[in-house]
Amino acid sequence: MAGASMSFVDDVRAALAAVADADKAAPMRAYMKSAMPYRGVQKPARVAALRPTFRTHRLPDRETWEATVRLLWDEAEYREDRYAATDLARHRTYTEWATDVRSLELYDHMIVTGAWWDHVDEIAIKLIGPLLHAHPDTLTRAVRRWSRDPDRWRRRAAVICQVGSRDATDTALLAECILANADDPDFFLRKGIGWALREHAKSDPNWVRAFVAAYRGRLSPLSAREATRNLPPHPDAHLPK
Repeated sequence: MAGASMSFVDDVRAALAAVADADKAAPMRAYMKSAMPYRGVQKPARVAALRPTFRTHRLPDRETWEATVRLLWDEAEYREDRYAATDLARHRTYTEWATDVRSLELYDHMIVTGAWWDHVDEIAIKLIGPLLHAHPDTLTRAVRRWSRDPDRWRRRAAVICQVGSRDATDTALLAECILANADDPDFFLRKGIGWALREHAKSDPNWVRAFVAAYRGRLSPLSAREATRNLPPHPDAHLPK
């Protein structure tokens, strides 16, 4: 791919190959139901293996960074190569480029072509979420569109992209994305709705309690159960009637 750092890509692949574990590769692939093979490198080993390359090989500009992410992603032969692409996309060295609004197209490409929860969740929360905070007007419009998109992975990304935002959560956007998908029978959407609500309950349990009560008839049992699983008791629950 034009503009990509081939030396960076070669170093990443070599680092992953050096710690590959054939005994782990098949079970990892089976667990993830992956069409793409695994090298057998679990996350702690992957992070450690890639650390020297990420520390010593700095990409010179945003265009090279994006092209290198795309090359690692699009030409991946093993699933860990795509994990490495996401690691590069969200590496602290490149935060300024990662939160450039132009990066939305890259993340959208990764979500649609990744098309499975391990890729989509990391990209939605670690890349789309910060981009939403950096560019709320542009990203709010994009996330709204995604919440109604035919692609279920864009919709899941829209629902969960604010996981971890706590007090910075745009609850109007969260509610809109959830309600746009509340009637969908897809497991990953229902689970994502419950997860998004459960996480927001850590900072605003009353909002989540009220939302679930208001829309219990629309939320699936799975979504409602996940949303309320860790809710603390309502402060008025034990008051005499």
